Amino acid sequence: MNFPSSNSSRNLTLVSIALALVFIIIQTLILVWFGVSVGNSIIDSAISNVLLAVIAYYLGNILRYYRPTTSSFFYVFIWDLGISGVWFLVIDWILPFLIKDASYAVFLYKSSPVRVFAAFLIIGLAAMINWVVYSYEEQRQNEKRKMEAEKLTRDAELFKLRKQLHPHFLFNSLNSISSLTVSRPEEARRMVQQLADFLRGTLKTEEELQVTLEEELELLQLYLDIEKVRFGHRLDTLIEKDQACSSAKIPQLLLQPIVENAIKFGLYDTTDKVLIKLSAKKENSILSVSVQNPFDPNTSTSKKGTGFGLSSISRRLYLLYGRNDLLDTQTNLNTFITTVKIPQHD
Repeated sequence: MNFPSSNSSRNLTLVSIALALVFIIIQTLILVWFGVSVGNSIIDSAISNVLLAVIAYYLGNILRYYRPTTSSFFYVFIWDLGISGVWFLVIDWILPFLIKDASYAVFLYKSSPVRVFAAFLIIGLAAMINWVVYSYEEQRQNEKRKMEAEKLTRDAELFKLRKQLHPHFLFNSLNSISSLTVSRPEEARRMVQQLADFLRGTLKTEEELQVTLEEELELLQLYLDIEKVRFGHRLDTLIEKDQACSSAKIPQLLLQPIVENAIKFGLYDTTDKVLIKLSAKKENSILSVSVQNPFDPNTSTSKKGTGFGLSSISRRLYLLYGRNDLLDTQTNLNTFITTVKIPQHD
């Protein structure tokens, strides 16, 4: 069991003191109305309600660390009745020592059933309030801890997804550099520099959950420069975007695996020049980015968009936004289109 915060206990104590003062005033007025002198009424009310406040205080501390289940409420009822009886025995012993009045002693005796019943209600009310407040506090702490645990799990999975993408791209790049070192050493050196710039850019944004679309495209361009060295004249790219969406936010390194997927399947079975087109626009607080690549439906067998890259993107978007409709793939004749939608919080 989680122990509620001391703030809740302190607030309940202040409420108990305030209610005790209110009950003292109310009981004093009632006793005066029944003919008890003002002085005796004040003494009676003060002693009775101070004792009830003390009982409520200790009862609250008990309920702070132990709360009965619904099946044990019958025993709580018996305890409440017993405590009320003990309370009356205490005031029936104290008050006659403080108030030397025979008529008051008779009044105290005749009013005993009403006093015990009132104490029973007040103690029961105090127990119920403490139980509700502490139960709510415990539930709130449990929910907070659950949310923190879910966030840690989600962040760990996001981190894992991001890390899984880098080695795949890095190995391809290193293999390409290796093949260029003998035949085209200048291009190999340039590719090493571009790869270093790209990796440096990924490290700079490592701790950022989101970057602007402009920053994402700058990093993407470094990746495309590396791929153009690999594929030479066969790869051509076109990036189109509305000026209004340059400052839109996007999860960092989200587009690279989408473009990598487009390049892989766009150049899969052709030696011709291939155009990879990226379009970005913002509508109704949604940033929409589409990546298009050509393919031959007669010879292509893996163009469904279900590879590791796109499936990991779909999973990442779900973890970030809690939605499964933010990644869409479709074909239009011999064009494969991948569209990702990013909600914006303006």
